[in-house]
Amino acid sequence: MLQHPIINKLIFAPPQFLLEAVFFMEILGYIGALLVGLTLGLLGAGGSILTVPVLYFLFGIETELSTAYSLFIVGLTALIGAVPNMKRKTISYKTAIIFSIPSLTAVYLTRSYLLGAIPDNLLEIGSYTLTKDIGLLLFFAVIMIIAAISMINQRKIVDPVYDEKQHFNYPMIIAEGLVIGTLTGLVGAGGGFLIIPALVVFAKLPMKMAVGTSLLIIAIKSLVGFLGDIQTGQLIDWSFMLLFSAVTISGILIGTWLNKYVDGKKLKGAFGWFVLLMGIFIIIEELFFEI
Repeated sequence: MLQHPIINKLIFAPPQFLLEAVFFMEILGYIGALLVGLTLGLLGAGGSILTVPVLYFLFGIETELSTAYSLFIVGLTALIGAVPNMKRKTISYKTAIIFSIPSLTAVYLTRSYLLGAIPDNLLEIGSYTLTKDIGLLLFFAVIMIIAAISMINQRKIVDPVYDEKQHFNYPMIIAEGLVIGTLTGLVGAGGGFLIIPALVVFAKLPMKMAVGTSLLIIAIKSLVGFLGDIQTGQLIDWSFMLLFSAVTISGILIGTWLNKYVDGKKLKGAFGWFVLLMGIFIIIEELFFEI
């Protein structure tokens, strides 16, 4: 593990206290991993946006590496979530392929080349320096706030009339795929809150099929993006990442079981407010309390 961005602020604390604090934060981190899975199981989407904050603030993993781990974890959990939809035949494979091509291209190029081209110091104002890590985290916080607003509003999308002979709006699909792929590559989030409406509007998919198809798209582009990190020689702690993924998957199974007794839709608004507050916290913490 790398130096902890939160624990590092306790520079005058006794060494024993720091060790105990790191241990406590890691326990909270695995609880956070379980929460990510529970949210995915209950709501069907959205929980993965907590992965990077958990990895960064609780495990002390630097921002860029956190987004790499998040891509793998998001891709794996989305793939697991897609399996039941495959059995229920609520995935349009043709749509998934067409939407995935521009998206996975963008996320792969972002992880392989764009991230490496971003300078370590983005901005210097007097004694303050906006580093690459802080910039990525602030950008991620903005994405969190946008996703939170989407969850809170919960505008009902009217299902279109589904026609198996689909007519795709290719220019919009390519533009949407490139934008979402780039965002995914930069911040390590799945982007389901953008993909699902796009599938309904541009591919004329019913909501249930849009949700199932989005999971397959997220799995493909996230795992391909992670391959970009491996190609660049990013050092991966496989034992930690697989353990985190296992805890998250356990949470998904528990959340899926709880979903039989709890209406996930009623929880979505509350979760949206939580994500909103988390996004605001990240911005305040990084801008005003960074040392």
